[in-house]
Amino acid sequence: MKKKTIAMIAAGVIIVGVISGYTWLNKSMGNNVEIESVIPTQTPGTEAADTPAATNASTDTAGGAAVTAEQLNGDWTIADTSKVYWSVTTSQETVNFVDNSVKGSWKVNLDDITTMTGEGTVDMSALDSGNGQRDEHVKGDDFLAVAANPTSTFVVKSFSELPAEWTEGTAVPVEMQGTLTVKGIAKDVTFAAKAAYSGGQLLLSGTTTVTFADFGMTSPHSIVLDAENNLLVSLELVLTK
Repeated sequence: MKKKTIAMIAAGVIIVGVISGYTWLNKSMGNNVEIESVIPTQTPGTEAADTPAATNASTDTAGGAAVTAEQLNGDWTIADTSKVYWSVTTSQETVNFVDNSVKGSWKVNLDDITTMTGEGTVDMSALDSGNGQRDEHVKGDDFLAVAANPTSTFVVKSFSELPAEWTEGTAVPVEMQGTLTVKGIAKDVTFAAKAAYSGGQLLLSGTTTVTFADFGMTSPHSIVLDAENNLLVSLELVLTK
């Protein structure tokens, strides 16, 4: 009798584990968000002004024209077409979350890059993967605890050397070092990025990799699904004066 009881308990534990695993699988499966870069891979004849994020930009300036320091230098504001993406790779696929509620400001001074700054605030309640059940789980106390930590921030403290001369619609590489704060926990990060001036807008696309542990979280694991510890953060920003 005791052996049968133990066997039944063990079977029950296994069943509960499988059900929990499949519940998490159901919440986590299916990528519904594609990352849209404001600066796609460019080939000769491709202009940054052709990107979805820049469709509202003026096209009065011909592609390939020289961009003056006066056009680039000054104070910029993050436009409402900007987005921040968070990507998690599981044993099944990579799932992207998009957040289009981003605000902030940037200061550009090509004459003295040590004075350049950038900062942004992301409303985490707007995080969306196209799966409401999954989104609520990620925003809950097990992970982002959005109710207690409604915003995340990124602050850029230094930029790598930038060219003095720019060309309309042509991307230039830039490395940005700063701090990413999630759940009230700050983490020093480096964004590998590129920037382009197009139609009166400054476009910035950059990525960095952090981990769940960096922000006091544990990557999801279950019987049927594992997630990598790494998180890819992508900034896709449209800046306007």
